[in-house]
Amino acid sequence: MTARRNFLLASALSTLPSAPAAQPAPRPLGIPGPFPGKVIAVHSPSCIAEDKYQQEPVNAMIRRGLQELTGAPHWVDAWRMFVQPGDVVGIKVNPNGMPRVISAPEVLHEVIAGLRQAGVSARDIVVFDRNRAYFVKAGYDKWLPDGVRWAFATDTYDPVQLDMDGYDRDCYAELPVIQPGQDPNDRHFRRSYAARFITREINKLINIPVLKHHQSAGVTLALKNMAYGMANNVARSHQNATLHCTSVFIPAIVDLTPFRQKAVLHILDGVKGVYHGGPSARPGYIWEHKTMYFATDPVAVDKVGWKALDEKRREMGLAPVALSKPDKVSTRLNCQPEHIEIAASLGLGVFDEAKIDLRTIEVA
Repeated sequence: MTARRNFLLASALSTLPSAPAAQPAPRPLGIPGPFPGKVIAVHSPSCIAEDKYQQEPVNAMIRRGLQELTGAPHWVDAWRMFVQPGDVVGIKVNPNGMPRVISAPEVLHEVIAGLRQAGVSARDIVVFDRNRAYFVKAGYDKWLPDGVRWAFATDTYDPVQLDMDGYDRDCYAELPVIQPGQDPNDRHFRRSYAARFITREINKLINIPVLKHHQSAGVTLALKNMAYGMANNVARSHQNATLHCTSVFIPAIVDLTPFRQKAVLHILDGVKGVYHGGPSARPGYIWEHKTMYFATDPVAVDKVGWKALDEKRREMGLAPVALSKPDKVSTRLNCQPEHIEIAASLGLGVFDEAKIDLRTIEVA
């Protein structure tokens, strides 16, 4: 009888619906975010005309890029995956390369519009760059919609960069490199402090870098736009043609907890790019790439951007970034794009090209 009861019990259990398979918990926002290794490239032939960004195609690029990145049914739903009402959202722009190649106002306007559609109030949107003088000279203060705030960490460029008014003494990266004449026993000179903007004033960060070559770091994309635009004492990392350590400096800054937790989205503006002589945008080294890149993973998007720059350099008869040597417009010895791979080793994203899911989308 016992065998029969066991048989009947097993038969009954076999007719019950099986429990649904456990679904993996969604990855949290931050770095590398919910989509590690995924990069969306959106190309539009009409996004720029006569050297002017075209607002409607730019809007379409951003909306499509976010939908493709997130899988959301509508672009507003895509924004709601990153922000919600009550968030204080910082937008990190890049004015270097002005006036020719900067985080474009047309891109900024659509990002702000998307945040507003997602329910973020205008007063809770803050556009930032480290240097007030550059921010104003580029014109960002004049481009902001009513109610949107702007912020900075320091008033103007300072070669020493150790003023502390806009920085957080409790959040820093310490590296054994100082500027000439500084006391090596004073730990203040060894530290780069994060801006209070990222540590205390916001809880979400949207990063809008530009597609550019950099004489020391090799490329200046998502990782560098955060590290050099939101910390002080950065000049020590590239002091002259031979003394530079951007390869370790950039990952050390972005590895700090506020960056890891708050940087939720990277929109790489590659409508125009600078393939040589960066970070300034020298005439003759600018091209219309007509592509924007979207990712939550700054390592993956930087690896993709690096490859795009190398492809353009190859087209123009230049050596790849990592193999380039000094010339009249790029005077640093041995560019250091390996900061991207080192960042990956710290868990900040995916570097292996075979593991990067790059999807290219065409829009009108």
